[in-house]
Amino acid sequence: MARMKGAEIITEYLIANDIPYVFGICGHGNVGMLDVLYEARDRITLVSPRHEQVAAHMADAYFRVKHQPVATLTSCGPGSANIVMPLACALTDSSAILAITANVPTSQFNRSPFQEINRHYQADFVNVLRPVVKRAYQPTRVDMLPLALRQATTTMLSGRPGPVNLDIPFNVFQEEDDVEMPPPAPRHLAVRSGAAPEEIARVARLLAGAQRPAFFIGHGVALSEAGAEITEAAHTLGVPVISSPNGFGCIDMTDPMSLGFIGRNGAYAANQAGRHADLVIAVGARFDDRSASSWIPGYSWNFPHTKLVHVDVDPDEIGRNYPPDVGIIADARTFLRQLLDAMKDVPGQREARRPWLAEIAVWAQQWEDHIRPNFSLHATPIRPERIVADCEAVLPPNAIIACDVGVNHNWFMQFWKARQPRTILNSWGFSGMGFGAAGALGAKLAAPDRPVIAVAGDGCFTMVPHVLCTAVEYNIPVVWVIWNNFAWASIRDIQMGMFGGREHGTAFYHGDNKTPYNPDFAAWARACGVEGITVTRSQDFKAALAHAVALNKPVLLDVHVDAEVRPPATGTWHLPPTPFREPAFGAPWTPDARVPAK
Repeated sequence: MARMKGAEIITEYLIANDIPYVFGICGHGNVGMLDVLYEARDRITLVSPRHEQVAAHMADAYFRVKHQPVATLTSCGPGSANIVMPLACALTDSSAILAITANVPTSQFNRSPFQEINRHYQADFVNVLRPVVKRAYQPTRVDMLPLALRQATTTMLSGRPGPVNLDIPFNVFQEEDDVEMPPPAPRHLAVRSGAAPEEIARVARLLAGAQRPAFFIGHGVALSEAGAEITEAAHTLGVPVISSPNGFGCIDMTDPMSLGFIGRNGAYAANQAGRHADLVIAVGARFDDRSASSWIPGYSWNFPHTKLVHVDVDPDEIGRNYPPDVGIIADARTFLRQLLDAMKDVPGQREARRPWLAEIAVWAQQWEDHIRPNFSLHATPIRPERIVADCEAVLPPNAIIACDVGVNHNWFMQFWKARQPRTILNSWGFSGMGFGAAGALGAKLAAPDRPVIAVAGDGCFTMVPHVLCTAVEYNIPVVWVIWNNFAWASIRDIQMGMFGGREHGTAFYHGDNKTPYNPDFAAWARACGVEGITVTRSQDFKAALAHAVALNKPVLLDVHVDAEVRPPATGTWHLPPTPFREPAFGAPWTPDARVPAK
């Protein structure tokens, strides 16, 4: 037992759990915690960005890269309210964050002091965050902290990881008590659940009898660090792999067994394999609307015509959108190892799939013949394909791309070939603007020896331009590639497609002459102390990116991209009641025939 302040207990617990950073912003509610972090500054580092949204995106990206959590620290009221959106991003994408929020002193509960929320309950900020975290805790005495800290970190890292909230009244940071420090929480992946033997036997029987099977992998495979297992399973069993964006790179996407992304902006071979498979084994994937062509049969998947095995560590995901023939609650790596062990005595699996793999190879070649010529075109403004191609040419396989939301994300999901897991970061489930531009800072702190590139649209970047200040203040050498098309172009394209070509409120125009308008991003960067370069010709982008990476300091590339070139849809996406669009390339599955590509 030791007599300690609440803030000392929290700080020592973070250090004992190998949490290296607190990404936080000061406020009157958390100054007591800041003072203790100052005393411990040689053991835990405070990074203070200019906005709380950025702090939480940084923590999210840090965990995605390193699978080690960090903490955020925000003050009462509006400061903590600014992390609602990035916590929702982390929750939907299964990213662990210990979000420490400050609250008013307990002696002032329900008296409406400065920044208290109390319409329905005293000091009620935990209910603001409740929908966007796995659990919210509010210890109101110092002696409650050890249990709350242990439960919060265990909840954050167990099962499907995610953010948790620890809401601390001001006085609890400052008051003292005699407490016993709790032991460190279990590490991420310390406990790996497995499938029951009879479940594995059922899956093995289904797989042995399948002629056209496919794996569908998601973030669960990345979180389980099961890249070696899914690669071995694909090659040993002859089963191709379709990936959701957060599963990219778990199998090297230049491997012929990797088919890429599925859905509206998926690769043609992936959608074709999904449409025509007789068995899909989904591991750590959710079947959300964008990776399932809004669940319209025949466009990406074809359940129940296709048999489904659905494996996930989260029981809430089993059967959410498609009732499985076999549903299994298990860790992805454990399940794959069990499956490989069960199939080792079943001969001829890969040989039996050669006709299926040959058919997929034809689809892949059709897609390649269709898209590849555009990758070598030079134009001003720059065609989107050139950005993807030149990034692939310049960046090493271990480089990390923090991809912001929008049309730039659609292009990278369709064409990027991740070579390693956790090298392309996406805000997939909640699609928070600013995730890539801000998250890149956290990714670089997690992987300081690897290039980190943020690919962010002009709309996303102008939501969090102060990330440049943080990069300079803390010497974080991130490269920002601003996908500058003078619009929220992904929404502009939806609007124009649905409503007769009209545009309103989705493009950026100068108020005087109504010409396309954006600030001079390169000059903006230079004003912050970041090197800024404007690129308008496709011939110049590759060299500019190589120069930026080689500098190993913060650099912004303002890249003017053609807004009128759109990703070719191979699936669809439906926003009822508006009619959905047919694929631009390929056609959906029909029960009567395998329809060839257009």
